[in-house]
Amino acid sequence: MSFAFVQSSPQLVELLDQVEQAVQARTGGRIVGLQVRMDDGHIVVSGRTSTYYNKQLVTHAIRDAIDDVPVLNEVQVC
Repeated sequence: MSFAFVQSSPQLVELLDQVEQAVQARTGGRIVGLQVRMDDGHIVVSGRTSTYYNKQLVTHAIRDAIDDVPVLNEVQVC
C-alpha cells in the first residue's frame, strides 16, 4: 500500500476509516474524541483516554491494520 494519497481521495478516506474502525475495535471505544487524519504523509490519531495502556492499544491496532504508513499517536492520557 502506498501512502502518496491525494487529499480527500476515496483511497485515503477508506484508509482512514479502516484505521478508525481498527482503533475502535481494539480499544473498545475507550478513546474519547477519536480523530484520524493524514498529515504530511503520516497517519495522525488523536483523542483522550484514561490509561497509557489504551494509548498503546491504539498504536498496535494501527500497526495490525496497516504496516507501511508512518503513524503519530497523539492520544492524550488524562
